[in-house]
Amino acid sequence: MGAADRPVVILGAGINGAALARELVLNRVPVILVDTADLAFGTTAYSSRLIHGGLRYLEYGEFELVRESLEERNRLLRLAPQFVRPLQLAIPVGKRTGGWLPSIRRFLGGRAPAAERGLWLIRAGLGFYDLYARDLHLPRHAAARVGAAGSVPVDPRRYRWLCTYWDAQIPYPERFVVALAEDARALAAEHGTEFSLYTYHCARTVGDGLEIRQVGNTGGDPVRSVQPAAIVNATGAWVDLTLAQLDVITRPLIGGTKGSHFLTFHQPLAEALGGQGVYAEAEDGRPVFVLPWDRGTLVGTTDIPFAGDPATAVATEAELDYLVGVVRQLFPQLDLTRADVHLHYAGVRPLPQTGGGTPASVTRRHWMEEHAGGSVPMYSIVGGKLTTCRSLAEQSAATILQRLGRSPSAHSRQRPIPGGESYPADEAERQATWQRLAGRFRLPPESVRSIWTLCGSRTESVLAGLDDLAGPCLAGTWLPRSFVRWGIRHEWVATLDDLIERRLMLLYDPHVSGATLEELARLLV
Repeated sequence: MGAADRPVVILGAGINGAALARELVLNRVPVILVDTADLAFGTTAYSSRLIHGGLRYLEYGEFELVRESLEERNRLLRLAPQFVRPLQLAIPVGKRTGGWLPSIRRFLGGRAPAAERGLWLIRAGLGFYDLYARDLHLPRHAAARVGAAGSVPVDPRRYRWLCTYWDAQIPYPERFVVALAEDARALAAEHGTEFSLYTYHCARTVGDGLEIRQVGNTGGDPVRSVQPAAIVNATGAWVDLTLAQLDVITRPLIGGTKGSHFLTFHQPLAEALGGQGVYAEAEDGRPVFVLPWDRGTLVGTTDIPFAGDPATAVATEAELDYLVGVVRQLFPQLDLTRADVHLHYAGVRPLPQTGGGTPASVTRRHWMEEHAGGSVPMYSIVGGKLTTCRSLAEQSAATILQRLGRSPSAHSRQRPIPGGESYPADEAERQATWQRLAGRFRLPPESVRSIWTLCGSRTESVLAGLDDLAGPCLAGTWLPRSFVRWGIRHEWVATLDDLIERRLMLLYDPHVSGATLEELARLLV
């Protein structure tokens, strides 16, 4: 079997691994995707859930990254409208001038103490942002006095202006990753090539090949032995740990930082935001987002150097107090407290090892690191973020194909993410579609909307393939039991956690009860 016929093995089924698998299968390359946990288990699920150009990257001279990120943001708004939606963000500003000298020092590569940025500096940065975005569908930035009609009611004693601009939000990146894997599976069937996904499995090198085993199974025969055409380490914050397990000797590649977030269902805060997000600076200069998110508000993030197993990262009480303090600084009239935190999470960003500089100054660019000396081409993906997953996949696939003696024959620049095809143009058209589907399948509109949130425009074809739609819904939800069974059968569900946290997204539903979990467990069994 020649190298062109052997599969590429990708380790890590987060957003970058899944996007790369899809890109390779699109180019008729067989792929085996392996993860020691579930799809989207790691950093993907613990992010700020933003699709953005990276406004603050301008201050560090990362113009090319901002251009790429904004281009990909615009593309995802078109190709994945079921998951990615426009979001207006407001920046509270307390003074007209200030922050120029520290910004210039950061731009020139130096360190600078935290300094409050003034209105003129922020508007200059937003002007560049608009220029790079080149998006006629989203409004340009604007500025208004605090207290203006329709503005977010931040503390008028501390802030005088609000600068507003547009980016995008992806409430459920976990579902986005599942859709990428689904598209890879559909492409493989169409092209007659392989796409295999092994969650809760690990790979180890044996001679010139790899053995794939269930996690925890060190004895007996492997699930599969393969001689790969190439190996790609796309395990994100776990890149160095994965290389050590594969006996690859290399310099440390990852210098990750921990980002913590919390979710609150504090109703006055959600009402104050009114569907907008706030991008504010804490006292130490760190950017913090306060974002509308489903039925609650998502607040993050911190940026703390982290060493060790990323799976052990948790938000500390000090971090949560810090984030609550920023919200109280913005909205003192709302009296948010630590008791209002419904849940919290922390993830480790897969930033490159730099050996110096502040966490904020570390580049968010991505690249493929080739590991020489092995009998099989091996690469590690360093860096990357939600916004640029598709462009990272395209660039990485081109590198792998070149090594295999091939040229890219296709790319995903215009390919919708499953569920984004023929998507309704606006809210009124979506409501009409939901009503039509509710009538056709004799379901409550709330059930159709719940499935639509997870599947987008695929909802009609999914419902058409379900049986027993007339039965009761899953306890505490509007989801038909038959849809839950369909997800278990078709979406690589292995554990109850997979189902709750990364398929049905019930982890974030405040109405889910013990009865819901017991019923899900019975359906899974």
